[in-house]
Amino acid sequence: MAAFRLICAVLLFALKAFGVYFTVVALFTVLPRRSFFPAPYRTRFAVLAAARNEEGVISGFVRSVKAQNYPADLFDVFVIPNNCADDTEGAALAAGAEVIRCSGEIAGKGDALRQAFARLIGRGYDAFVVLDADNTLAPDYLARLNDAFAAGAEVCKSRMRTANPYASPVAGCYGLFNASMDLVWNRPRAALGLSAKLVGTGFAVKREVLERLGGWNTVTIAEDCEFASQLAQAGIRVTWVPDAVNYDEAPTGFLVSLHQRKRWISGIMQVAKLRLGELLRAECPAPRLRADMTMFLLLPFSQGIAALLTAALFLTGGAAALPAVLGGLALSYLGGAGAGAALALCGGYDLAGMAPAILFFPVFTASWAPIQALSLFRDTRRWTPIVHRGTVPAAVE
Repeated sequence: MAAFRLICAVLLFALKAFGVYFTVVALFTVLPRRSFFPAPYRTRFAVLAAARNEEGVISGFVRSVKAQNYPADLFDVFVIPNNCADDTEGAALAAGAEVIRCSGEIAGKGDALRQAFARLIGRGYDAFVVLDADNTLAPDYLARLNDAFAAGAEVCKSRMRTANPYASPVAGCYGLFNASMDLVWNRPRAALGLSAKLVGTGFAVKREVLERLGGWNTVTIAEDCEFASQLAQAGIRVTWVPDAVNYDEAPTGFLVSLHQRKRWISGIMQVAKLRLGELLRAECPAPRLRADMTMFLLLPFSQGIAALLTAALFLTGGAAALPAVLGGLALSYLGGAGAGAALALCGGYDLAGMAPAILFFPVFTASWAPIQALSLFRDTRRWTPIVHRGTVPAAVE
């Protein structure tokens, strides 16, 4: 038993050392944030949202796009209904969007985007913006993306905020999580010339990039991560544009959140299994982008195995280890709550309103570990719909 515990401890230390890379990168968040100079309105945008059973929110999304402080003749909004059992299409048309009807079997968002890009890429658009049907945009969203493209960006990632942070402790934790991604992931990577984290909503890509990649070609449930790995292999940087803000409605229930995050982690693992070998073998014009993406793809495996090793050490420690474990949990909780309060301040949230989320944040953060451990053995390959209520953030009302 002692030998087993020693092996677990050594392996756990090695995996924890893996995280040093991300800690070192995060330190560069202290460097000044880059802003883009206002540029003449020239980029012609196609704004897309794949929508499945989003009749209740799609009109709000379309109105948000159409209300942009950007020349109306320089952007169009498209909705891609897929696998709908409601009248998402009718609601989108009534709100003024163009509808792209999919043909054949649509397994997920990646399939819907593939068909949409194939039809739009020859229609003279300079860039394509991908959003979710529940999103609301800041009025200057397209203008700020235009600034970044005018400065030479090829792919942009906007800053995502939670539309309903005070709706529940869980929704508030998504707000804190988004603030942490800005602070310790996207901001330092922008300073270092690395790619921002490309997630499934709030990104824009130039037409030339899609043409270079042969269109949109993803097959996993994590189409965003898969596309990001293709960009890294091609040496194309994802530029963070923090002044372009989109608001995303977060789940309010913990069980729904667990299912959603399980899908995210499973999707990243799928991408790693599918793409990591080719990513490492292929000639890459920007090795730093490839290295950073490789570390990201390996991260959920590392953390999942670390969670299992930690559990093994606890279960074999006996009663003597219980006081140390309980003390460690108490300190971890206090540290997590303190981090949540700091993130609420950094994110510009009301501390009193976010108090339930701050108190729950240590639990929310700790729940990633069992999700990652479970994903090592049980894959998620089906997308589960999340009910949206159409929350409009106060910042854009």
